[in-house]
Amino acid sequence: MFRFMVICMMFAAAVCAYASENDSDQLLKEIDRNLNPESYESYRKLINIEPDGKKKEYVLFTVKKGTDKIVSLFLSPASEKGRSTLRLGDNMWLYIPNVGKPIRITSLQSVVGGVFNNSDILRLDYSAEYNVEKKEENEKEYLLYLKAKSKSVAYDRIKLWADKANKLPVKIECLTEANMLIKTLYFKDVKDFGDGIVRPAVIETDSPLYKNYRSVILFAGIKKREVGDEVFTLTFMPSMESVRNQGE
Repeated sequence: MFRFMVICMMFAAAVCAYASENDSDQLLKEIDRNLNPESYESYRKLINIEPDGKKKEYVLFTVKKGTDKIVSLFLSPASEKGRSTLRLGDNMWLYIPNVGKPIRITSLQSVVGGVFNNSDILRLDYSAEYNVEKKEENEKEYLLYLKAKSKSVAYDRIKLWADKANKLPVKIECLTEANMLIKTLYFKDVKDFGDGIVRPAVIETDSPLYKNYRSVILFAGIKKREVGDEVFTLTFMPSMESVRNQGE
C-alpha cells in the first residue's frame, strides 16, 4: 500500500509539473499574439542614436505570416530604398537593387547597424524559438525564463517581464548561455492600433557591448493581413513594393 501511495504521489507531481509547463508555454504564446497578430503588416521607423547624439533613421514596411515567415522593405533613407530582407525560420537574406541575387545574412549581424541585430528586426514569435524553463510572478508582472530551442537563434536565454493586465512585454533581457547580458529591450507607450491590436508602440534597446549607443523602433501602424506564400521567396524580394501598394 505504501509503495502504491508513493507511485500515486509521483504520478500526481509529474502531472502537475506537466500542467505548469504547459500553462507557461501557453502564456508565452498569448503574449506573442497580444504583441503581434499571427499574420500582419506594419510600418516602423528604426532610429540608431550614437553617444554624441547623432541619429540615423530608417523606415521599413514589414509583412509577417505564421510563425516562420517575415519580410521587410526599406522605404527610406534614399540610399536604402528598395532593399528588402527575408527570414524563413532560421534563414535570412538581404536583397540590394542592382547587386543581383539576394545574399545570406545571419541573425547576429545588423543590416542597419546600431544595437538591433537582424533577429530583432525580423522578429518571429518568441514561442517559435524558445521554451519556458521557469515562471515567476508577483501581483503585477510575470517573469518568464526562456531557453532557446536550437543553437541557431540569436540569444541562448531570455528573461521576459510581462504585465498581467495586458499580457504584454515590458522588458526583455537577452543573455548568453552563461547568463551574460547582451542587450535589454524596453517596451513602452501601449497604443490601440485598431482591430483589437493593443500593443507597445515603442521598443528601445541598449547594450553593455555598445556603451552609450541606443536604438529605437517606433510603430506607426500595424494591422492584420494575409498574403500568399509567394511573397516570402527569394524571387519575390525585388517586388515587395507591389505588396505594399496592394495594402493601401
